[in-house]
Amino acid sequence: MSQVWTAELRTEDGKGASRRLRHTGKIPAIIYGAGKEAKSIALASNKVQHALEDADLFNSVLTVEGAGTKEECVIKDLQRHPATGLVSHIDFQRVGKTTLITKRIPVEFTGQEESPGSKAGGMFSFMQQSVEVRCKARDLPTKLVVDLSEMKDGESLRLSGLDLPKGVSLTALSHGSSDYDQSVVAISQVKTAL
Repeated sequence: MSQVWTAELRTEDGKGASRRLRHTGKIPAIIYGAGKEAKSIALASNKVQHALEDADLFNSVLTVEGAGTKEECVIKDLQRHPATGLVSHIDFQRVGKTTLITKRIPVEFTGQEESPGSKAGGMFSFMQQSVEVRCKARDLPTKLVVDLSEMKDGESLRLSGLDLPKGVSLTALSHGSSDYDQSVVAISQVKTAL
């Protein structure tokens, strides 16, 4: 998924300048990384709020253009106003075709009802709702879908058992120790009556 966001260059920095910018319906932001100088930009608040309704946006490569710049970026950090919940600042990280990035992506579980363990009366326990991955920006998945339709009661699935897209690796498994191979999901053993 790729989106294009239009930005304008900010000439003033600081709290006062950012506050004045927010009063005009804009959000202050910064683009940094890839060995280039950081750029202070402003984005239209209403367009950003609308775009953020899509949860996949946080794991997508965005194109920020305008004010003499066209940058491929990912959202690295986002601050919200504590009372209103409106976005007050965004940090973008530049990415290139060969840039390796590390991001947390959500895990979506499917097929619970069809699993033999669930039909036998087992209960699922979900230990990981998201995982940290490392990959090239263009290979970044928006989420990791885990199919549980074949799980039997008493089984568990660890990080090493996840089916990852090509070019994507789990940072926990890069440590080389089995201590980091944590459980993702398990289904309880069904007790049989004597």
